[in-house]
Amino acid sequence: MSRLAVVQTRAKTGLDAPAVSVEVHLSAGLPALNIVGLPEAAVRESKDRVRSAILNSGYEFPVSRITVNLAPADLPKEGGRFDLPIALGILAASGQITQDSLQGYEFLGELALSGELRPVTGSLPASIACNKAGNKLILPKNNANIAALSPGSTVIGATDLLKVCSHLCGMEVLEKAISTRDQESFTYPDLMDVKGQLQAKKALMTSAAGGHHLLFYGPPGTGKTMLASRLPGILPPMNDQEALEVAAIHTLASYNQSPQWKQRPFRNPHHTASAVALVGGGSQPRPGEISFAHNGILFLDELPEFQKVALEVLREPLETGEVVISRAKGQASFPAGFQLVAAMNPCPCGFLGDPQKACQCSPEQVRRYKRKLSGPLLDRIDLQVEVASQKTELLFQAQQDNSDLSSEAIRIRVNQAHAIQQDRQGKSNARLSASEINQYCLLSQKEQNFMTRLCDKLGYSARAVHRILRVARTLADLEEQKDILQKHLAEAVHYRKLDREPG
Repeated sequence: MSRLAVVQTRAKTGLDAPAVSVEVHLSAGLPALNIVGLPEAAVRESKDRVRSAILNSGYEFPVSRITVNLAPADLPKEGGRFDLPIALGILAASGQITQDSLQGYEFLGELALSGELRPVTGSLPASIACNKAGNKLILPKNNANIAALSPGSTVIGATDLLKVCSHLCGMEVLEKAISTRDQESFTYPDLMDVKGQLQAKKALMTSAAGGHHLLFYGPPGTGKTMLASRLPGILPPMNDQEALEVAAIHTLASYNQSPQWKQRPFRNPHHTASAVALVGGGSQPRPGEISFAHNGILFLDELPEFQKVALEVLREPLETGEVVISRAKGQASFPAGFQLVAAMNPCPCGFLGDPQKACQCSPEQVRRYKRKLSGPLLDRIDLQVEVASQKTELLFQAQQDNSDLSSEAIRIRVNQAHAIQQDRQGKSNARLSASEINQYCLLSQKEQNFMTRLCDKLGYSARAVHRILRVARTLADLEEQKDILQKHLAEAVHYRKLDREPG
């Protein structure tokens, strides 16, 4: 007599968690266990883990022909996340647990040979999707706290297969997991540590207030990296939805590693990182550094030392805020709403234009160095700011009581400007579309004439003009000005100095 059981679970496709039905059929014939439904190697190997886990948990493994179908059949399945639902399906089909006890639940988890449940990646996206479907989720205990971050979800953590079966049979009730959403206070280095560099600090504040991409350039040791590392301390706080997106992305790479709740990511990849490491990829698409920096900062130090192909693939994510990875087996989309902060030297030796040390590079070496950054890439960087060398005596001056330049004081101004943008358009100025720029960055006739003359003289592209208007809008917001004035436009143009330098 053939028997059938169906168990619900979730696959992992990018940041999505599509529903998968695990259909288990027991029939007469030679004992065998076959898994169909486009499984990859780790899924096919689950039959050995499942068999041992069932036996070591005190249950009987049916001596039958067992067919496991992972539906839909055209969706690629990977990893050990299907072990637990397959085991439960076999137990239900063989009558050792009831099919009714599985109703209203979804299951995830890799099984050890002993029956212990091991954590899997992608638990938070699965929990969010499960909650939308109105189901409860049972998964390994090590995944439970992060999966419970999904608001309104019912997540139950279990240590082994036997505990799951006891819970389903009503013999033992497993507790619902409680999310750890407590926002801790984060300690960041203070901008007061950076001596001088007033223009660079103003640019950093503008970048934080409007979400603009930023490039620091100047000789070695002038404070470019110090300034960039202090940007997280002045950014506006994340809301719950943004924090949930960040946590969900990080669960795709590791089951238990994610930033502290509402702490903006700060990613600092080495310049030897490949294009795949930056944007993501692989035969089974994985997120890259730009996705792990979503709602946070991607800091690229020594920008021209990165591979040219790695820098060029950043162009589309910088514009759209997402990256789509297409492979023969399917397509995956990952969010990439990051804020780019980069640092570079003006030439290979680093001392071009430095009044204290002569440059040793030939004009051809300088041109070749600058050509590593294409015009379209520079077009997408709103603020290009020179960080010049400081006089040595400035470093030994006593710390002045200038609280206006502290991270705390600047963060207050940034939050005020950010609140103005949210009230006006519901997003940061850097993310304004072309139509929204026409609506929220209106210029008077005087400012239009000034902008037209200036941009025609400097030969700016339409994209650069739009970015200048976005920056000018942020500068006006920092001063709580309703209208964009000529001084805001002039300052925004001043922040695009690299566009005007010969290549």
